[in-house]
Amino acid sequence: MKKRLKVTIAVIVIILILAASAYVCNMFGFFNKGNYGDTALENVELKQNSVLNGKMVIFLGSSVTYGYGSMGVSFVDYLEAADGIIPVKEAVSGTTLADRSEKSYVSRLKRINPELKPDAFVCQLSTNDATKEIPLGSVSEGVELADFDTSTVAGAIEYIIFHVRLTWDCPIVFYTQAKYDSEQYGKMVDLLLQIQKKWGITVIDLWNNEQINSITDEQRSLYLVDRIHPTKAGYLEWWLPEFEIGLSKVLA
Repeated sequence: MKKRLKVTIAVIVIILILAASAYVCNMFGFFNKGNYGDTALENVELKQNSVLNGKMVIFLGSSVTYGYGSMGVSFVDYLEAADGIIPVKEAVSGTTLADRSEKSYVSRLKRINPELKPDAFVCQLSTNDATKEIPLGSVSEGVELADFDTSTVAGAIEYIIFHVRLTWDCPIVFYTQAKYDSEQYGKMVDLLLQIQKKWGITVIDLWNNEQINSITDEQRSLYLVDRIHPTKAGYLEWWLPEFEIGLSKVLA
């Protein structure tokens, strides 16, 4: 009787482990066909005439910049493979713009080598601030560090802009997520566009891009592992052209 019970428990444990493993693999895109086929970096041909070739670009972000649903490969890596950029990829999943931990955008920005000579700086408008309901704050009236409340989304964005200009004095680009079901993130996009008017930064706005957001259900299943995170195919076929266009305008 005891032996049968032990066998039953062992079987249940194995089933739970297998189920958990399958869930994790699916979450990270291991089962999504959008992460296979011709999407491998080694299959991407370098464009010799790209205006981005040889340009150093710092990328600050979270899971979407990292490549959470595509095994660590994102548009950043495709820009390197296809356009020859020199990327500095500072991306940590689950982190926020707002400075509420040592892994926040603001905190990690301070640790990027100030001696670098970047041609541009690109920052992700993190979905985590929306998910965690970080206060939006408002656009400040001033342009000094003391004016920015970095515990809010607005203050963190303005601090990042100020720090980048003071440290590297290079073009600044923010990018938004493609549209998904989040009223809070929509408010963050509106806030970013207000900040854009104040500081004169560039925004690659996927949220309000009709072409980006009009993909078919079939494309959506290929390009995304969930409502937020792209697959390799999503980055390569869906997002990469937008970043090539946006960065080319800044760096041409």
